[in-house]
Amino acid sequence: MHNRRYAVQLGAGVAATALLLAGCSAGGGGGEEGGIVTLKLSTFGNFGYSDELIQKFEDENPTIKVEHDIAAGASEARQNTFTKLAAGSGLSDVIAIEIGWTTELGQYANQFYPATEGDYGPWVKFQTDPVTTPDGELYAYGVATGPEAMCYRSDLLEAAGLPSDPAAVAPLFDSWQDYFAAGEKYAAAGGVGWFDSAVTAFRAQIEQLEYPYQSQDGEITATSPEIEDIFRRTLEVAPRLSAHLEPFTDDWAAATANSGFATMACPSWMLGLVEGNAPDVKGWRLADAFPGGGGNWGGSFIAVPKQSEHPEEAALLASWLTAPEQQIEAFKAAGPFPSREEAFDLPELTQITNPYFGDQPVGEIYVNRSKAIDVVAYKGPLFAQIEDLVTAAIVRVDTGQQSIDAAWDQFVGEVDALN
Repeated sequence: MHNRRYAVQLGAGVAATALLLAGCSAGGGGGEEGGIVTLKLSTFGNFGYSDELIQKFEDENPTIKVEHDIAAGASEARQNTFTKLAAGSGLSDVIAIEIGWTTELGQYANQFYPATEGDYGPWVKFQTDPVTTPDGELYAYGVATGPEAMCYRSDLLEAAGLPSDPAAVAPLFDSWQDYFAAGEKYAAAGGVGWFDSAVTAFRAQIEQLEYPYQSQDGEITATSPEIEDIFRRTLEVAPRLSAHLEPFTDDWAAATANSGFATMACPSWMLGLVEGNAPDVKGWRLADAFPGGGGNWGGSFIAVPKQSEHPEEAALLASWLTAPEQQIEAFKAAGPFPSREEAFDLPELTQITNPYFGDQPVGEIYVNRSKAIDVVAYKGPLFAQIEDLVTAAIVRVDTGQQSIDAAWDQFVGEVDALN
């Protein structure tokens, strides 16, 4: 892996952010002391913004100090963001945003300074679409996306008489029909748990639709024949193919290590979870494929609220953090995948390998998976509510509480009640 560094073009960066000069309300970061501007950066989870990365920015910009606050989780950060947007004060100079908030956040787009590409080239279109206003203006900087490949246990597939080499395994995941057919062969050979959860398998399929639950004009599409077909198709194979686990629970983590299931959808950030849950397992591998083409699970942004007292410096920080070099460093540290197109051609990314996954070229694999994404599901105002309802319906079937017909009928009734 090379370690070539970009020369950060501060002069050009400041010139770009000069467009942001405008009146701003009180709030955001600290004041100036001794010529030093203090910025507050608020994120959640693990964006890969290490102390070393923040120090690098401060070294390159000696008149700026960054105070990095990390919320325990996205839900806490979301509540804080919307509460302070409504109040009109109290937000940090640069705040993190999760992709699931973007539709609701659109009503506050005029409370953020426009984001610019700066010197670092465009982001992938499927990331910028959710944070583009009707006037075509970006209000947030793309941090990362979650392109999906397929993780699989090579030893379990081999034991079931299926291919185990990544190149030979990839065709098993060409389409959802191929994926489920391979699972039937796995189960017939005595394999247990082709995929971890019917909920995860369903979600991966609906995320490939442009408007799974709502259209942009608010029409509910969640009970369409297309969604019903995915619902039924997934649950019809689940008794034989699902490990019946709830993702991210202790049981799911344990099953990752104890041969509880053989395959699962793997966005880039999932690799660290797999290794952390199953450090002693030697068989986990990554296929450069995903059923039905491309798939995305997750995505994040940072934005500069107009509450900031230092919009120029805040925009410089936001642009720097989302530049290709910093996106690659964050990917190495925590797994969020770069979304600047310029990063895809850099050996610093494409030559990244992962020893746990058999020294596979994970950087190159996820570049390919990102390029395969054509659509990211629109998440309308009712997305979270409908997702909760359909998840509950799938769980009722998967745990034997209801038939597929009864669960679907109940779901339709619940969705109708949202109108």
